[in-house]
Amino acid sequence: MLLREGVKVNVKRVRRLCVELGVKLPARRRRKRRGIGVGMPVRAEHPNHVWAYDFMHDWCANGRQLKMLTVQDEFTRQCLAIEVEHRMGAKGVCEALMRIMATRGRPEYVRSDNGPEFIAKVLMKMLKERGIACRHIEPGSPWQNGKAERFNGTLRSECTEMETFHHRDHARAVCRLFQRYYNQERPHSSLGYQTPEEFSRRHGLPAAGCVDSIGKAPRLQPAGHDASQCE
Repeated sequence: MLLREGVKVNVKRVRRLCVELGVKLPARRRRKRRGIGVGMPVRAEHPNHVWAYDFMHDWCANGRQLKMLTVQDEFTRQCLAIEVEHRMGAKGVCEALMRIMATRGRPEYVRSDNGPEFIAKVLMKMLKERGIACRHIEPGSPWQNGKAERFNGTLRSECTEMETFHHRDHARAVCRLFQRYYNQERPHSSLGYQTPEEFSRRHGLPAAGCVDSIGKAPRLQPAGHDASQCE
């Protein structure tokens, strides 16, 4: 991020400062997998090849639960949607996917875990009618949907754990701001340190969603900004 902003600095100095300030993440230990479940059902080879989706859960300050549906294009790493509701079933997942497809086009495959919302008949019927193949990971094998799990971890550590949500609309506004930041400003090492939208433009794809009820993209605010009045 510093290099993208034109700051002349090397990796060693950044690492040293992170250690001094106590913000350096510990090295991750790779766990050994054996036998069952190794491998990923359908690997993304081009844009709109595989969409991965999953649910996250959080809570408002008043104790009400928030259910967040995240949808990602695995090839471009674009976050296509973060839908926030108190409750969301299979019909809500169908509606969210159809909204994305209206501007993005249809994927060839969608991948998810075996949650009841993702194996429901209404969702299977909708996907079949549109010629979209559905793939479910093996039970107890979240690494088969690793990119969706990784995005959810990033959303949690860089967004939801840094905010106290006053109500559902506040959470929606904050997540939309994060979606725009993630797609347009946050570089990915797996994309050659391009942002997802920079990488997507090379393949002639439009920007991903993230518009409010009057059709304007929300303005990104600094981290910690109270977005309770954004909607």
